Amino acid sequence: MDFPPETGLSTDELFARTLQGDEDDEGAWRAIWQLQHRGGEDVFQRAAAWLQSSSPKERGRGANVLSQLEFRNRTPERVARFADALLPALAKEQDVAVLEAMAAALGHLGDSRAVPALLPLQNHPDAHVRFGVVMGLSQHRDAQALKALIHLSRDPDEIVREWATFTLGSQAREVDTPELREALVDRLSETHPKIRGEALLGLALRKDARVLEPLRRVLEGPQITTLDVEAAQALEDVSLLPLLLLHREDCDEEDHEFLAILFEAIHALESLSR
Repeated sequence: MDFPPETGLSTDELFARTLQGDEDDEGAWRAIWQLQHRGGEDVFQRAAAWLQSSSPKERGRGANVLSQLEFRNRTPERVARFADALLPALAKEQDVAVLEAMAAALGHLGDSRAVPALLPLQNHPDAHVRFGVVMGLSQHRDAQALKALIHLSRDPDEIVREWATFTLGSQAREVDTPELREALVDRLSETHPKIRGEALLGLALRKDARVLEPLRRVLEGPQITTLDVEAAQALEDVSLLPLLLLHREDCDEEDHEFLAILFEAIHALESLSR
């Protein structure tokens, strides 16, 4: 079995490697993953110390490491300790990339104290920071977090809107309020197929009758996404079955993922129609 080259590196060498290249450098992220997997007090202390560095890149990488440190077996006490390091650092941070990394890290940790800490950033002028806020709030279901996510689902940036809508529609499917449903209805007019699809699916999961006709219009078109098909299955309205059958005849046989989802939806609606 071949092991990644980072496996045999020391902790010092791994931290140094996290700084190589740009923010998306594969080698840097492999080093981050290795540190997260390795865990231990030394890794924690070094990552926490980097949060106070004069180097924005070190502060961001410190947050990246803490985000999923000891992800295989994290105790609530350890999670709280990681958040203890991140929260005061977030409060004084100004760098856009670091703010995004810290917000996303808090999202991975799921500490409830992140909600009031992130709310002031929901109107930050940089879309990357607002995206980080969506990530940071994604695990939380309290009223403040949901209100902020609803606000961000109307963001001018497409990526922010998409992920906020996804969080509200699918990730928070156990939540069902009039305000959340209205936010999803607002996104039905999107021209961006993923955002519209997330809204369709979120409403279908909640069996909201207002989604039927918009979903039918989408399914009558030539191009549909897996989200549209999943919405048809979730809504459980057998009147949509003929439209799915038409797409089965016309779809690309090389798109195995789409075919699997389409066949599952067809089977589910056929079972309901018997």
